[in-house]
Order: sequence, then C-alpha cells, then structure tokens
Amino acid sequence: MPTLEDLEQRLGGLDGRRILVRCDFNVPLRQTEAAQREIADDLRIRAAGETLRWLTERGASVTACSHLGRPDGKPDERYSLAPVADRLAAVAPGVCLAENLRFHAGEAANEPEFVEALVTGVLGAPYGEQRGGGAFDGYVNDAFGASHRAHGSIVGPPQRLPSAAGRLLQREAEVLGGMRTGARKPFVAVLGGAKISDKLGVVEALLSVVDRLAIGGGMCFTFLAALGHRIGDSLCEPDRIEDCRRLLDSGADIVLPSDITALDAGGTVRQMRRNIPDGCRGLDIGPGSAAEFDDVIAEARTVFWNGPMGLFEDERFAAGTRAVAQSMADARAFTVVGGGDSAAAVAQFGLGPYMDHISTGGGAGLELIEHGDLPGLAALRNSPQQ
Repeated sequence: MPTLEDLEQRLGGLDGRRILVRCDFNVPLRQTEAAQREIADDLRIRAAGETLRWLTERGASVTACSHLGRPDGKPDERYSLAPVADRLAAVAPGVCLAENLRFHAGEAANEPEFVEALVTGVLGAPYGEQRGGGAFDGYVNDAFGASHRAHGSIVGPPQRLPSAAGRLLQREAEVLGGMRTGARKPFVAVLGGAKISDKLGVVEALLSVVDRLAIGGGMCFTFLAALGHRIGDSLCEPDRIEDCRRLLDSGADIVLPSDITALDAGGTVRQMRRNIPDGCRGLDIGPGSAAEFDDVIAEARTVFWNGPMGLFEDERFAAGTRAVAQSMADARAFTVVGGGDSAAAVAQFGLGPYMDHISTGGGAGLELIEHGDLPGLAALRNSPQQ
C-alpha cells in the first residue's frame, strides 16, 4: 500500500496541500448527569494522532472525517461529532473535522454524488478553522475499524485522489495480516464473545495457522452441546452444532472450558463442571478453565485474543475475562488484542500498557484474518496514483 511518504513525494511536498483523512472516531459515548454526551474511551482518537500530526507538521491543511453510530442516513444530534471535535483539538491541534459521514445516505451506499461532494470539499468541516477551501489534493485512510466496509469515504476517494495509508492503518494491516503468514510459533488464539455464527469463518481461518485455539464466552456452549454436554439455559445456536462438531472432529487442537460460572434460577452464582442443569445459565468460564487457558497462553510465542470470556460488565462474571487479560499481560509472547469488547476489557482492567498491540477494529480485524484483505486496503492498492 502507498505510505504517507509516498503521498508526500507524489504531491511534491505537503506544504499548503489540502488533505482529507478518513479516521475511525466511532467512539463510545455516555450521558453525564447534566445530560451531556462525553467520550467513554478515546483510544481511537488518540490512535489517529500520529498520522494527523505528521501531516500538519509538514504544512498540510488537514480535514478529518468519520462516522459515529448509525443515524440512518440523516442528521441526528445524538450522533453529532461535537464531543469528538473537542477531544481531537487536544490530540491534533489545527485539524478540522467534518460532521458525521453517516448523516448522508450516500456514505453507506457509496453513491458517486456523495464521493464527489466529499473530495471536492462541498460537505465542509464545521469543527475547526479551515485554511483555504475547495477540492482536496490527497486522501489518507487511517480508519482501520471501518475498512471492512465498502462505503463512499473508504473506497471512493482512492479512485479520485493520490492516496495513502495512515500510520494506524498501516500498522494494523502489518500486525493482523502478518499473523496469517509470519506469526512466531507456537501461535495461540483465544476467542470469546456471544455467537459462533459471527466467528465461524474466523475460526476456520485461524485453525489453518494456529497451533492451539481456546474458546470461551457464549460461543463455547454450542461447542459443548456438540460434545453432548447439557448446557442448561446457556446461549446456544442449534443450527451451528454440526459445524462445531465438524471442527472438533477435524483433529484441530481446540481447548474448551472444563468448568463454568453460572447463574441459577434463584439468582445464585454457582460453579459447575461442563454439564449445566436446566434453569442455570453459564455466564463465564470457571476458575479451572481460567488456569488452563493461562497455561495455553504461557506456552505461546504469539497470542491473538478476540472476545470476552463472559459477561465481564457484571463483576460476578468478570473473573474469566480478567484472568485472560492478565495472562496476556504476563506472557512472553507477542500479544495482540483484537479490538471491540476485548480492548474495552483490557482498558477496564488497566492492562493496556502490557499488550504489544491493541487493535482499533474488532470486526475489521476478524475479516482481515479470515479473508486476508479488506475493501479499504484493496482500494488504496488499486488507487491510480497521480
């Protein structure tokens, strides 16, 4: 992919050039007591800072753009980027910010008219003082978390402007893409989350490259059901049981929980083995499983983790996820946290500084591992560089 240095060379320098940067500022927001919106986690804003500052330090006039939430193609004050603009001003002074791209139906539909308005500057940037105006001279994609979507702001500008990958996008592609071919062995993956149907393709892709795969979270119960265990009222996808049985019968080294932390019908938290009686619902891996997963991680040279081990937002069911996060922090391996809830858990437990790489894109990272490419990456590689 073309780099920032490539873009600078193609434009004959960046001083005075107008550069459009697609960022991923789809950050979690919370309501304050004063009914104001504030950013709950600014990781994605801070992660974009390196690229934005690199451009402005070279004299470029930079406008950042992003989506936030799902406003259904029309303006909605609940999804305004105003809170992001305030934080961005501290992270990358001098950068303007366009309003939520998804206020326009043409973004998700990748409509040519929307792309035209975007690259010619018609959409404007309400946050920050723009220097000059008119069409942009170049485009940078630094929105890894959105690059699995063939949306207008992702795949459109590279067809029209000299383009490059930002530092964040470049690093994410190298780390996550590199795990498919260059991970140090033993390579271990730990997967969690609610549904196996969401990650079946990823599981199959990982099984072709990892040495061991540990599975927790809600998705483990469909695997346990495939082994013939009773799972009570735990989350299960009956239509995926045969898929799980096929994976288990493949000879792959798949590690499943040996004990479960469950909630019974009376609201009591109980520890139990793999067979869960009716009326009980498994909501976390048990302490024995956490210790077994720790052993698996400790033996690895590369570890990829995506998805919590349980309902970690509830302290009663946070122990499994906390244990995996701590095992990752203690590991001698190269550790990669696959974004989304896993990244939120690592931040919640204060273990972020001990990870080698925390991805800003949960879904994008999984699709890159599964397919080896993303629409946003392909658009940059195929851009007609001028």
